[in-house]
Amino acid sequence: MGIIKKRSAAKVRANEILIRLKRLYPDATCTLTYDTPVQLLVAVILSAQCTDERVNKVTPELFRRFPDAQALAAADIEELTELVRSTGFYRNKAKNIKATASILVEQFGSEVPKRMEEIITLPGAARKTANVVLAHAYGINAGVTVDTHVKRLTKRLGLTKHDDPLKVERDLISLLPQEDWENWSIRLIYHGRAVCNARNPACDRCELADLCPSDQSAILTVPPLKRVSALA
Repeated sequence: MGIIKKRSAAKVRANEILIRLKRLYPDATCTLTYDTPVQLLVAVILSAQCTDERVNKVTPELFRRFPDAQALAAADIEELTELVRSTGFYRNKAKNIKATASILVEQFGSEVPKRMEEIITLPGAARKTANVVLAHAYGINAGVTVDTHVKRLTKRLGLTKHDDPLKVERDLISLLPQEDWENWSIRLIYHGRAVCNARNPACDRCELADLCPSDQSAILTVPPLKRVSALA
């Protein structure tokens, strides 16, 4: 019974956090720049170990030269590699993008499939990739996107004890309504960037502080005791 009550309390708290995040970041959306599901898929592959800002500097020229799956599948690998060089792990990313594009052309009519099970078979695409593409390209909430911000903040908020993204996702799926799975992720990412950063979270100005077991703003600094001379 205690476990059930604890889970119920966590659910209530998670949904109150979600309500506040929606109020704080009403216009939050995916910060990657793209025009099509294929372009979003490529951008998410490039975003691994790289900032969205950096990816957005690379993709305009990349998509100008190779705008769709057919063009990417036929791209010269050396040219593709050079275009994505600044995103890090560029050889592997270029290889995965070209291979993924070829599979899209050969097996999926040059389109990104709408099923999680199919997307995660593509080179360079895992659950995080699939969740982002399905949610933002197709409006399908198949799971909860767990990036470094989401994992870190969900743990700080006491809604998971895990570090493994899949286990974090399972915890969040059990706490949040399906229609808000991506709302949670995208807004928590914004909050992680704006307030709850990794090294110095701004707990004193965080509107989630009263719901957060990791809140540091209420901790008082006790002044050191004054030394009194034994001869006084």
